[in-house]
Amino acid sequence: MKLNERSLAFYATCDSPADNSGFLYKRGERHTAYHRRWFVLRGNMLFYFEERESREPVGVIVLEGCNVELCDAAEGFAFAIRFGGSKSRTYVLAAESQAAMESWVKSLSRASFDYMRLVVRELEKQLQEMRRGLAGGSQGSREPPGPWKPKPSGLEQSRERLPALPAIVPKENGCAVWNNTPGTDQPPDSSGCAGHDEEGTPRPPPLPPRRRVSSGEAASARLPMAEGTSTFCRLHEQYSREVARLRQDWLQRQRGPRP
Repeated sequence: MKLNERSLAFYATCDSPADNSGFLYKRGERHTAYHRRWFVLRGNMLFYFEERESREPVGVIVLEGCNVELCDAAEGFAFAIRFGGSKSRTYVLAAESQAAMESWVKSLSRASFDYMRLVVRELEKQLQEMRRGLAGGSQGSREPPGPWKPKPSGLEQSRERLPALPAIVPKENGCAVWNNTPGTDQPPDSSGCAGHDEEGTPRPPPLPPRRRVSSGEAASARLPMAEGTSTFCRLHEQYSREVARLRQDWLQRQRGPRP
């Protein structure tokens, strides 16, 4: 792999948040002495600096094709980054505490793209199983969709719940029968008074028969109307003569006195 030093230095010191950072003790390749270095993990690259304020990294470890495991070393809380192959180098690092060691081992084990591929495959598998489960449950419990029908409004629903009323109220012996409940056929109360049905529900009283008006009452009712009409005619004639006289006087005044 060909790496550009300037690009690596910029990536190592950029302002974007790092996946993990802190001081670790790194064992030398030729000498077994440990040196305290500042480590920064970004993606699958582990940078290490001589000091925390350094602007250029001393080295970088590409975390691909490697295993992170605990190891026995002179320093406590030690772990190793081992690469496959006989000529590959093994990096031995040591943390300052148990919690720091566990944090670094966990973050370094999850930094490679191989680990990310495994996570993506597992998530895709779980997603497919969930989709198959939902499809199977919906097919087993849901009927095939039929033609779409509009949902009835509240007014239509209330109309559907109301009992149907007869077009013409039946009558018996000149009285209306108020029993209009569908499916029931009960004779009206012969006593002519309001009562209760078999279930104890109060029933409204029957309508009284219509009163027939005699010819004398009709003539007496038309008499006041005739008197009122004649009075109006007399008043109209009287005022019309007064208006005609006033108009004649006005016309004479407009013409002026005769010579």
